Amino acid sequence: MLNLFAHPKRIFLVLFVCFLAFSIWIYAIPLFSPTPYSEKELHLVAEGRLVWQKNNCHTCHQLYGLGGYLGPDLTNVYSRTANNEAYIKGIIKSGVKQMPAFKISDDEMNGLLHFLKNVDATGTSNPQDYQPEIIGTFSLEKK
Repeated sequence: MLNLFAHPKRIFLVLFVCFLAFSIWIYAIPLFSPTPYSEKELHLVAEGRLVWQKNNCHTCHQLYGLGGYLGPDLTNVYSRTANNEAYIKGIIKSGVKQMPAFKISDDEMNGLLHFLKNVDATGTSNPQDYQPEIIGTFSLEKK
């Protein structure tokens, strides 16, 4: 009787098909997961991410412990202060220490605030404190 998995090409093909199926499954999970945000809020978060990238905020600041080290980690900056929006706007518009003042429009500021609020709601800045899951993500439940 010929063993179906005896040849290296067949083993490779089976592993490749398994890898492909697993990859499609992993990337399809967010497409079918419910989101607590409206389409407008998701659009504002995406606009804010673009403002974050356009102004190269990641070169000085970190999100989830990843990024530059000149400025503070901004993962939970939105929930750190009582009057968070006014505080964040003031720092961005006036600058502090090594951080320059940024001349961004009100729409860009609104998007950036939504982006930081969304990042704040998704976890804390140290991913090492969280449990890695089998599907390649991190659980927000502490170890």
